[in-house]
Amino acid sequence: MPMKEGRTVVVGDVHGCCDELQTLLDRIAFHTGDRLVFAGDLVARGPNSRGVLQIARRTGAIVVRGNHDAKILSYREAMKDKKRPPVNLGKNHQSVVESLTDPDWAVLETSSLWVDLPEHDVRVVHAGLIPGIPIEKQDPKVLLHVRTVADGALWGERYAGPPHVIFGHNAVEKLQIHPWATGLDTGCVYGGKLSALVLEHGERVPQDRAKRLEKIVSVPAARVYYDPITKNQVGP
Repeated sequence: MPMKEGRTVVVGDVHGCCDELQTLLDRIAFHTGDRLVFAGDLVARGPNSRGVLQIARRTGAIVVRGNHDAKILSYREAMKDKKRPPVNLGKNHQSVVESLTDPDWAVLETSSLWVDLPEHDVRVVHAGLIPGIPIEKQDPKVLLHVRTVADGALWGERYAGPPHVIFGHNAVEKLQIHPWATGLDTGCVYGGKLSALVLEHGERVPQDRAKRLEKIVSVPAARVYYDPITKNQVGP
C-alpha cells in the first residue's frame, strides 16, 4: 500500500508554550511526512521560548515572523550594529534574548513576513493585511500588527480571496472563521488554547464553517502564563 501524502499543519501563536505545542503535535499524530507552519509569535510571554524554537528546528518548520519575534530580532540587530538606535526590551523579552543560542536565532532570522502554500491556495501571515493591496506592497507593520481596518471592522471580515489567509495575533477574538480568512490565535499563553488547522495533502480550506471547524485541533493551556491586563507573567 502506498504511503499517504503528508499533511500541512498551521499553528497559531505559541508564545513559548512548549508543552502545549508538543501536546498538540501528539494530539494530531504529527509525523515526519507532515509539514509544520507557524503563524508567528513563537517566543515571549510563555515559559519556554527556546523549547518552541527547538521544536521548529527539529521538525524543519516554516516560520512566519510575528511581532514579538520581530521585536527581539530588532534588539539583536541593534546590538550588532551600534549605528542603529537601541531597542529597549522588558524583562520578559530580555530573558528570552539571553536564553537563545545561535541555532535558535537562526530559526527567527530565516523567518518570513508571509508564506504562500499554493497547493492549498493558502497564504499565512502573522496579523493580517489590508484588503485590496497586493501582498508585496503591504506595510510590514501591517502584516505584523493589524487587527481592524479603517471602519473598525476586523480585517478578515473585509477580505475577499483567493488566496485563503491563515493568521494569528488577535487572541481577543479567539477563533476567527471568515469566508476567506481563518484566525488561529486562541490565547494559549493567557490560559486559553493552542490551535492548529490541519489540511490533508492538496486540500483547500473549507468554505463551510462547520467543515472548517472540523479541520481545527486545539489543546488547552496548562495554566495562565501571562496577564494581558497587568502585562505581567503569572507564576506557577
